[in-house]
Amino acid sequence: MRCRSLIFPLFLVAAIGVARADEQLPVLQAGSEVYSNLTVTSVSATDIYFIYAGGMANVKLKNLSPALQKHFGYDPKQAQAVELKQAASNAKFHDQLLHQPVGYSPDLTREQTAPPARTSGAVWREDFPGALKQAQSEHKRVLLDFTGSDWCPWCIKFDHEVFSTEKFAAYAAQKLELVKVDFLRHTLQSAGQKQANEALATQFGVDSYPTYVLLNSDGRELGRQDGYQGGGPDAFIKELEDLSSR
Repeated sequence: MRCRSLIFPLFLVAAIGVARADEQLPVLQAGSEVYSNLTVTSVSATDIYFIYAGGMANVKLKNLSPALQKHFGYDPKQAQAVELKQAASNAKFHDQLLHQPVGYSPDLTREQTAPPARTSGAVWREDFPGALKQAQSEHKRVLLDFTGSDWCPWCIKFDHEVFSTEKFAAYAAQKLELVKVDFLRHTLQSAGQKQANEALATQFGVDSYPTYVLLNSDGRELGRQDGYQGGGPDAFIKELEDLSSR
């Protein structure tokens, strides 16, 4: 699956610059990818971040033409240094996961039903069939959160502003079964879970993050929200209610 969302690693190793923010380009080609009608939001040592006709995206500066590399101030040595630091940070994080206390050591050898995926009162699960069965028995709806929780900035922002609030947790406890479909880049994940997530993304036609899909208890889609939208839990709950009444 191709993700056209902003890359935002768990460990930031360089602040994203604001050089050439709001610059508009009719077209941008990076390798085989072509983006049209884009507005630059920021430029880092390694990437250019932008909004375009199809949503939000980023590309590596090293994949641009020499002229555009020069235009955006690409320095191969600086970019390599940043990427090496990022790789070291990610390796350290993975090592910490593998050596955390035995009381909650990740089991990566087999697919299993995950414990609650967030620390808020909202209970998230990763097994869609189980969530759908539970929704049917309790006459609830199912909310699928297609996310990249350890790299996608808009996913992280929405998680903080909405999903981590007590107001959303209280609403979800009464109305929803929550399923996190997480496409991780810097966190270990079982092969079985990756395969299940890819299957769900294909089933619901999702290729960018975040995407929130609301289903009824029979698994029929009621509607979706593509990308980040502000307004906090109140706005999102209202949207879910509006979708449910259609």
